[in-house]
Amino acid sequence: VQLQASGGGLVQAGGSLRLSCAASGSIFNIQAMGWYRQAPGKQRELVASITSGGATSYADSVKGRFTISRDNAKNTVYLQMNSVKPEDTAVYYCNADVLTGWGIPYSDYWGQGTLVTVSS
Repeated sequence: VQLQASGGGLVQAGGSLRLSCAASGSIFNIQAMGWYRQAPGKQRELVASITSGGATSYADSVKGRFTISRDNAKNTVYLQMNSVKPEDTAVYYCNADVLTGWGIPYSDYWGQGTLVTVSS
């Protein structure tokens, strides 16, 4: 299973950016999908997550600004980032809880990371 993240880049404060992450490979089902981020010198933190049924949760720091969504048919998760701030600068990683076969436990997979830089 591979997770391919895209959409990062340089954006001005107050602007918007949309991240995408597509899962491919031997996939029977995906439960939760999410986005994490890691800023320089800081620990990786959960930004947002979404269940297969569409229930979402967000870090307090991004509530009201970021929106997570997913397309189950495409095994893809998105992160719409609006009103971005310089403190949103980080490498963003996607994550998915994937079932690869019957009788096999769900496993955690990570994307390669995409850099988001917000200029002030």
